[in-house]
Amino acid sequence: MKKRLWLSLALAYPVMLSFTYSGAAHAADANKPWLDAKQSPDARADQLVKAMTLDEKIQTVFAFFSTDFAPKKHEQPKEGRPDSAGFVPGIERLGLPPQWQTDAGVGVATQAVSKKPYQRTSLPAGIATAATWNTKLAYAGGAMIGAEARASGFNVQLAGGVNLQREPRNGRNFEYGGEDPLLAGVMVGEQIRGIQSNHIISTVKHYAFNDQETNRNHVNVVVDDKNGRMSDLLAMQFAIERGQPGSVMCAYNRVNGDYACENDYLLNEVLKKDWKYTGYVMSDWGAVHSTIPAALRGLDQQSGYPFDKSDYFNGPLKEAVVNRHVPQARLDDMVKRITRTMFAHGLVEHPVSKPKSDDAGIDFAAHGKISQADAEEAIVLLKNDNNLLPLAANVRSIAVIGGHADKGVLSGGGSAQVYPIGLSPVPNEGPAYFPGPIVYHRSSPMGELAKLTKAKLTYNDGKDVAAAAKLAAGADVVIVFANQWMAESFDADDLSLPHKQDDLIAAVAKANSKTVVVLQTGNPVVMPWLNNVGAVLEAWYPGTNGGAAIARVLNGEVNPSGRLPATFPASVDQLPRPKIDGDAKTKDENIIEKITTNYNIEGAAVGYKWFDLKGHKPLFPFGYGLSYSTFAYGDLSAKPAGSGIEVTFSIKNTGKRDGKSVGQVYVSPVAGGWEAPKRLGGWDKLDLKAGASGKATVKIDPRLLGVYDSASKTWKIAAGEYLVTLADSAGAQPAASVKVKLDAVTVDVNGR
Repeated sequence: MKKRLWLSLALAYPVMLSFTYSGAAHAADANKPWLDAKQSPDARADQLVKAMTLDEKIQTVFAFFSTDFAPKKHEQPKEGRPDSAGFVPGIERLGLPPQWQTDAGVGVATQAVSKKPYQRTSLPAGIATAATWNTKLAYAGGAMIGAEARASGFNVQLAGGVNLQREPRNGRNFEYGGEDPLLAGVMVGEQIRGIQSNHIISTVKHYAFNDQETNRNHVNVVVDDKNGRMSDLLAMQFAIERGQPGSVMCAYNRVNGDYACENDYLLNEVLKKDWKYTGYVMSDWGAVHSTIPAALRGLDQQSGYPFDKSDYFNGPLKEAVVNRHVPQARLDDMVKRITRTMFAHGLVEHPVSKPKSDDAGIDFAAHGKISQADAEEAIVLLKNDNNLLPLAANVRSIAVIGGHADKGVLSGGGSAQVYPIGLSPVPNEGPAYFPGPIVYHRSSPMGELAKLTKAKLTYNDGKDVAAAAKLAAGADVVIVFANQWMAESFDADDLSLPHKQDDLIAAVAKANSKTVVVLQTGNPVVMPWLNNVGAVLEAWYPGTNGGAAIARVLNGEVNPSGRLPATFPASVDQLPRPKIDGDAKTKDENIIEKITTNYNIEGAAVGYKWFDLKGHKPLFPFGYGLSYSTFAYGDLSAKPAGSGIEVTFSIKNTGKRDGKSVGQVYVSPVAGGWEAPKRLGGWDKLDLKAGASGKATVKIDPRLLGVYDSASKTWKIAAGEYLVTLADSAGAQPAASVKVKLDAVTVDVNGR
């Protein structure tokens, strides 16, 4: 680092410059009682905070971007991990380690400017993991990427994206868990739990209502307390309860006028008071706009400086504390929350160290299998006319068209980007800089399929539609790969596939009706060619071994069991906002800061609830997915249990193939009165041999039976009959239904 810059940092950070962390845990002694692991995290943090100087406290609440950033003339702190998200210096004299922060939810990411990116295992996209409806896979994937983060020298992972899919065109939907609060909260919560099993901290993000990328830094989301508590906030609440994340990352946008990172309602009232959250709130990179308001309204740590316009939690915060504009007790609370979390998650007793090699000793083969298992259960079979899939043994020729299927599988872009071993096999076709580049993982669906079939495979890149159609006409079966690259910082213009791929698919299907379409998308898309193709698979962004996963489903080695975690609309006209609020083209902040989006239009009726409420028929409903087998649902029973409902049911595999089925339990008040006709109450996924049956028990949380009352901060369950239905999607006719009579019950804000 240049001497002039280091000198300026030295004036602000004398402790940081003298600190070189050895990576060894400190033994407790009488002078450092907080290092005694037998004490509670609270007691340890209290003792540590009392021993800290004002400068050390300020240092702990202020984080650097750990990557060279030329636009702001910022150079990576020398003790930070290269090309990573963030760094907070430790305090050697107190035995407090640094915080080394890495993006993100699918693996160890690298900032786009890096000339030597980390090459690591990538899980499928978050939306794909949600599509598995398999909590064990979510946990296993989290544990795997957390292990790679630890091996790579990181002890904070910026994972846990749980923003609801209010906007199907949102550029970051692929990072999240879909449109339902229960499904998203539980699945992401399990991933967080897996990550933190490695003695590292995970976040949950982006808190809250960051459901579009258009004008994300300033857009004002208008939503009332009741609607918010029954939708986006409920998803966050479920994720926090399930995963116990060490940190909550506040979002870029404004909520009812105030920025999320200085929003007293979100941070102090809901998160810390009502939910009794004991971790700390870190900002998103560039989401801080003040010192005193942010500190008083609940922000605990400024992240990623210099993304913000000022170092609000450095010198300015110190000055505010000295001048008593921010009470010393508030600063102590900020520091306690951070250090308590570090103690609670074992960052002191289980220190990370700088990896000794580029591969950090990671077993990539084993980790690839974990990612592949996730991808295989994430793939959703949307259509399969005349059992075109799995591919028959007598198929002699297969035309593979488009999507770089001869090279690899697509990944989503932005801060979550994980780079594959050997880097991308496809030259970048997108932005040279953030949110690019466009990266493919080195798992070719065509190459993997060639290992499983005796058929002759011929590839065409699809750029010449006439040539692709000609190849298709002469093949027994055609497989078209259609890609939609999405990334942080922009939203899709509409729900169509980009680059005229709809025209390609239509031409190929006209030439050969035995056409299979494999979609690699981050969002729902419309399918104007749907009636003319034989089969459709939604593969999402399938991760490191995604090509193998796709091939095994196509060939029947794997029976597809994915179910949609989000509704696929038939058109944008069915959405609460046919046009996204905002102006993606203007750079005038005077205009942008006036942009508002009103979530009270749909309120808590997000996704399938909106479609039910309005009577819209989607292209494919929430929870939908086909199988190569058939299943029968029955033996449904339900009874009051505590303040909720306990439901039992059975599923029988009535087909000739082993398979997995997701029994989905929906609940409705017979008298009405909810935001929508029904809600998802729970589910279970059963793995069944051909001809076998299995039983499941689901407990419906009381909050899913009630209506939130803002005045009393309680959930009120009305007396009366409730219809419990068992179905295989939100749009399907119920396989069975029973009524349960409930007494009037009131539970607190946390469902107790």
